[in-house]
Formats: sequence, C-alpha cells, structure tokens
Amino acid sequence: MLIYQKVLRRFLRGEEAATTVEYAVMLGLILAAVIGAIGSVGSETGGLWGSIDTDLQSAGFGS
Repeated sequence: MLIYQKVLRRFLRGEEAATTVEYAVMLGLILAAVIGAIGSVGSETGGLWGSIDTDLQSAGFGS
C-alpha cells in the first residue's frame, strides 16, 4: 500500500497530473459540443422527415 501512495503523490506533484487534467477538461468540452451538435442536427432532421412524410401522405402515398 505504501508503494501506491508514493507513486500517487509523485504523479500528483508532477507535471503529468496537470497535463492529464487539461486533457480531461478538453475532452469534456469536446463531448459537450458533439452532444449539442447531435441534438441540434437530430431535431432539424426530425422536422425535415416529418414534413416529407406529411407531403407524401397528402399526395396519396403511404398509409
């Protein structure tokens, strides 16, 4: 157990910990942007396909 504590302390004091945190923050921001973009595109295409379905039904196609 003592070995793990020393390794953890060395890691947290070193520059690797700061770099790891920076990468984690960047990854979080990228994921937030991707999720937002998917939500936006999904709602736009949902409206597009709904409109096409309505137009096809009014033209006599579909059920």
